[in-house]
Amino acid sequence: MDTLTNHVTIRNYRNEPLSEELIMQLLHAGIRASTTGNMQWYSIIITTETSIKRELELLHFNQAAAVTAPVILTFCADINRFGKWCTLNKAIPGYDNFMSFLNASIDALLVAQNFCIAAENSGLGICYLGTVTYNASEIIQLLKLPELVMPVASVAVGWPDISPLPADRLPLKAVVHRNVYKNYGDDEIMEYYHLKEQQESSVQYVRENKKETLAQVFTDIRYKKEDNEKYSDRFISTLRDQGFNV
Repeated sequence: MDTLTNHVTIRNYRNEPLSEELIMQLLHAGIRASTTGNMQWYSIIITTETSIKRELELLHFNQAAAVTAPVILTFCADINRFGKWCTLNKAIPGYDNFMSFLNASIDALLVAQNFCIAAENSGLGICYLGTVTYNASEIIQLLKLPELVMPVASVAVGWPDISPLPADRLPLKAVVHRNVYKNYGDDEIMEYYHLKEQQESSVQYVRENKKETLAQVFTDIRYKKEDNEKYSDRFISTLRDQGFNV
């Protein structure tokens, strides 16, 4: 419980390698995660080679974690391996569809989170790199991913060089519903987000970006509609290029 509740994102790491034995131990814990039909529709690419890591850093927009971490893991939704096994055993796979991709993505994300919890419990720091889906096509080429394999999560991992405070979270009552979904009233919305808006970092975001509200920082600066639509189109196009019928 302490490991989970004290989670922090680490973006700066000591210049110290991780042993192969430790990485394998953590990944062994990772693959014990739940999986759709026990089919394990995922693969994990471990990147430590400097030349490949530098290219990954660029594709992750040179985020601090991607630059300083000794290891970057790319978790992929992988239908390729299971489909080949089916074909070799006189079975016709029918998994080149969106539902299969969604299930494989969930499988991969569960493994990633298991790995991250195990890593933090061992004293390591982690950072999810959300940009993996922004540049999926380029990452596919760099990591030589075959058809029906899609990168869905990247994690930087290493020995922490900083000790940040935990990030704020909404209160439980903002995200938990009893039996059925209870829609939010305006007063509840304002109450639930009040503490987030009062954080020093939030006030600074608003001031630096010359906005009226924190919400505008998200909608106008950080996650703009046109960017969301552009990267959505790119990702769907990449899915099709990888052989998924979507």
